[in-house]
Amino acid sequence: MSLRVYLEIMSSSSTIGSGGASRRRSQRVLVQVGVEIRGQDPLKRKFEESTETVAINAHGALVLLAANVATGDKVILKHVKTQDEQECVVVFLGPVRGPKTEVGLDFCAPKPTFWRVAFPPEDWSPKHPDARGRA
Repeated sequence: MSLRVYLEIMSSSSTIGSGGASRRRSQRVLVQVGVEIRGQDPLKRKFEESTETVAINAHGALVLLAANVATGDKVILKHVKTQDEQECVVVFLGPVRGPKTEVGLDFCAPKPTFWRVAFPPEDWSPKHPDARGRA
Protein backbone atom coordinates (compact mmCIF):
# COMPACT_ATOMS: atom_id res chain seq x y z
CA MET A 1 0.00 0.00 0.00
CA SER A 2 1.43 3.40 -0.94
CA LEU A 3 0.82 6.62 0.91
CA ARG A 4 0.17 9.88 -0.87
CA VAL A 5 2.47 12.38 0.72
CA TYR A 6 1.94 16.11 0.47
CA LEU A 7 4.63 18.55 1.43
CA GLU A 8 3.67 21.65 3.31
CA ILE A 9 6.33 24.27 2.80
CA MET A 10 7.15 25.85 6.11
CA SER A 11 10.01 27.94 7.36
CA SER A 12 12.95 26.06 8.82
CA SER A 13 13.49 28.04 12.03
CA SER A 14 11.53 27.94 15.28
CA THR A 15 12.39 31.53 16.13
CA ILE A 16 10.12 34.51 15.80
CA GLY A 17 11.02 36.42 12.67
CA SER A 18 11.34 40.16 12.32
CA GLY A 19 7.78 40.32 11.01
CA GLY A 20 6.51 38.64 14.19
CA ALA A 21 5.40 35.46 12.43
CA SER A 22 6.11 32.14 14.09
CA ARG A 23 8.54 29.91 12.15
CA ARG A 24 9.07 26.14 12.22
CA ARG A 25 12.29 24.27 13.02
CA SER A 26 11.80 21.74 10.21
CA GLN A 27 9.66 20.90 7.21
CA ARG A 28 6.42 19.05 7.81
CA VAL A 29 5.23 16.10 5.79
CA LEU A 30 1.47 15.65 5.70
CA VAL A 31 1.06 11.90 5.99
CA GLN A 32 -1.07 9.45 7.94
CA VAL A 33 1.06 7.14 10.06
CA GLY A 34 -0.50 4.68 12.49
CA VAL A 35 0.50 5.48 16.07
CA GLU A 36 -0.48 4.57 19.60
CA ILE A 37 -0.48 7.21 22.31
CA ARG A 38 -0.45 6.40 26.01
CA GLY A 39 -0.40 8.65 29.01
CA GLN A 40 -2.59 10.11 31.73
CA ASP A 41 -5.46 12.54 31.39
CA PRO A 42 -5.70 15.61 33.67
CA LEU A 43 -7.55 13.47 36.27
CA LYS A 44 -4.56 11.05 36.32
CA ARG A 45 -6.53 8.27 34.57
CA LYS A 46 -4.32 6.20 32.27
CA PHE A 47 -5.25 5.97 28.60
CA GLU A 48 -3.96 4.20 25.52
CA GLU A 49 -5.31 5.15 22.12
CA SER A 50 -4.69 3.98 18.56
CA THR A 51 -4.80 6.88 16.13
CA GLU A 52 -2.89 8.39 13.21
CA THR A 53 -0.79 11.40 12.43
CA VAL A 54 -1.97 14.35 10.41
CA ALA A 55 1.58 15.62 9.87
CA ILE A 56 5.07 14.63 10.97
CA ASN A 57 8.36 16.47 11.23
CA ALA A 58 11.82 15.79 12.58
CA HIS A 59 10.76 17.08 16.01
CA GLY A 60 7.37 15.42 16.53
CA ALA A 61 3.90 15.15 15.05
CA LEU A 62 0.39 16.46 14.82
CA VAL A 63 -2.09 13.71 15.74
CA LEU A 64 -5.83 13.29 16.18
CA LEU A 65 -6.59 12.28 19.75
CA ALA A 66 -9.87 11.52 21.54
CA ALA A 67 -8.17 11.35 24.96
CA ASN A 68 -8.27 14.49 27.06
CA VAL A 69 -4.78 16.00 27.37
CA ALA A 70 -3.41 19.41 28.33
CA THR A 71 -0.49 21.46 27.10
CA GLY A 72 2.65 20.34 28.94
CA ASP A 73 1.45 16.76 29.49
CA LYS A 74 3.92 14.01 28.66
CA VAL A 75 2.82 11.01 26.60
CA ILE A 76 4.46 8.04 24.91
CA LEU A 77 4.15 7.94 21.12
CA LYS A 78 4.53 4.51 19.51
CA HIS A 79 5.07 4.07 15.75
CA VAL A 80 2.81 1.10 14.94
CA LYS A 81 4.87 -0.15 12.00
CA THR A 82 8.32 -0.01 13.62
CA GLN A 83 7.24 -0.41 17.27
CA ASP A 84 9.62 2.45 18.18
CA GLU A 85 8.54 4.60 21.12
CA GLN A 86 9.35 8.18 21.93
CA GLU A 87 8.43 10.32 24.95
CA CYS A 88 6.70 13.52 23.84
CA VAL A 89 5.25 16.65 25.37
CA VAL A 90 1.91 18.14 24.30
CA VAL A 91 2.72 21.55 22.84
CA PHE A 92 -0.44 22.42 20.93
CA LEU A 93 -4.18 21.81 21.21
CA GLY A 94 -5.96 22.60 17.96
CA PRO A 95 -9.41 22.35 16.50
CA VAL A 96 -11.79 19.51 17.25
CA ARG A 97 -12.52 17.15 14.36
CA GLY A 98 -15.56 15.13 15.36
CA PRO A 99 -14.72 13.18 18.52
CA LYS A 100 -10.99 13.96 18.23
CA THR A 101 -8.78 17.00 18.75
CA GLU A 102 -5.66 17.98 16.83
CA VAL A 103 -2.76 17.61 19.27
CA GLY A 104 0.79 18.78 18.58
CA LEU A 105 3.52 16.63 20.10
CA ASP A 106 7.23 17.45 20.42
CA PHE A 107 9.82 14.75 21.08
CA CYS A 108 11.37 15.20 24.55
CA ALA A 109 14.72 14.01 23.14
CA PRO A 110 15.84 14.43 19.54
CA LYS A 111 15.33 11.38 17.34
CA PRO A 112 15.50 12.45 13.68
CA THR A 113 15.18 8.87 12.40
CA PHE A 114 11.98 8.04 14.33
CA TRP A 115 9.67 8.40 11.30
CA ARG A 116 12.04 6.71 8.81
CA VAL A 117 11.44 9.64 6.46
CA ALA A 118 13.95 11.85 4.66
CA PHE A 119 12.59 15.32 5.31
CA PRO A 120 13.06 18.05 2.69
CA PRO A 121 16.16 20.19 3.18
CA GLU A 122 15.68 23.39 5.16
CA ASP A 123 16.03 25.53 2.02
CA TRP A 124 13.55 23.51 -0.06
CA SER A 125 10.84 25.49 -1.84
CA PRO A 126 8.22 24.87 -4.57
CA LYS A 127 10.54 26.70 -6.98
CA HIS A 128 13.29 24.10 -6.50
CA PRO A 129 13.84 21.98 -9.68
CA ASP A 130 13.09 18.78 -7.73
CA ALA A 131 9.60 20.11 -6.90
CA ARG A 132 8.40 19.83 -10.49
CA GLY A 133 5.96 17.06 -11.28
CA ARG A 134 7.34 14.04 -13.09
CA ALA A 135 5.62 12.82 -16.25
